[in-house]
Amino acid sequence: MTSVEQLLDEIKQGSFLSIARALTIVENELTWSDEILRSLGPLNSVEVIGITGPPGAGKSTLVSAIISRLLLEDKKIAVLAVDPTSPFNLGSLLGDRVRMSSHFNHPNVFIRSVATRGSLGGLSTKIIEMSDVLRASIFDYIIVETVGVGQSEIEIAGLADKTIVLLVPESGDEIQHLKSGLMEIADAFVVNKSDREGADGFANSLIKILHGRTEVVPVFKTVAHQGIGIERVIDWITNETTTNKRKLDLYAEKAFKLIQQIRVKDISKKDLLKHLEQHQTNPEFNLYAFVQDYLVSKQKM
Repeated sequence: MTSVEQLLDEIKQGSFLSIARALTIVENELTWSDEILRSLGPLNSVEVIGITGPPGAGKSTLVSAIISRLLLEDKKIAVLAVDPTSPFNLGSLLGDRVRMSSHFNHPNVFIRSVATRGSLGGLSTKIIEMSDVLRASIFDYIIVETVGVGQSEIEIAGLADKTIVLLVPESGDEIQHLKSGLMEIADAFVVNKSDREGADGFANSLIKILHGRTEVVPVFKTVAHQGIGIERVIDWITNETTTNKRKLDLYAEKAFKLIQQIRVKDISKKDLLKHLEQHQTNPEFNLYAFVQDYLVSKQKM
């Protein structure tokens, strides 16, 4: 039995150590990465739940509350918590131990922090592959919590079977959300911290705007740190079905992103920094000319 075959067998059996090892290999494109992905075989039908929204809305708190509720039913949950990338070492700035420490050592919960590594849409460039590694294992739910970065957050709609957009009463004029694109990607809205003033009015405004959507988009109110309102969110997650059209669109979007990654595989931020260091001190330096020359040099390699 080859090492890859053994690793995949251990992943299917639910070995957290093997899952973590495979995720590291895939995320960093180490030896065996392509072989692991091509050998995953039929993936479990478990859906990927995307949770996104602006900073400070309480995404990690909501995820923690959802985990607590699902654990009561003895469910197995995997979480990919996508963190901002340090511009200096390209590593994750936040850690899973800090964000969801109460669940970190639970035998039914697997949590992995993932750095965006320069992706502008709030997702790591390897998040599709990493979520598929998790789908090859024994989890009942996979949750992807993304960086709240506004308009470019729409990337999550190309990964998740169901997308929850989290807001708070202070989020402001709902028209701004309409402009940001969040209105279009949400399969459900959660108004968190709904014990604050203005929560009911804000939720009602969202409901009115959503009347223009052809499909029903629910709006839930929660106080995540107290576990209030979580039951309705869980009910929607577990009972709402994903249409075949939605699944086909997801496959097309995932395929596009995988092809996109292959096309730019030889371009990295570290390499760009190295070349910029060599050229930016030139008094005649022009960024646009630099980019063009850089791309031409890559094509010749």
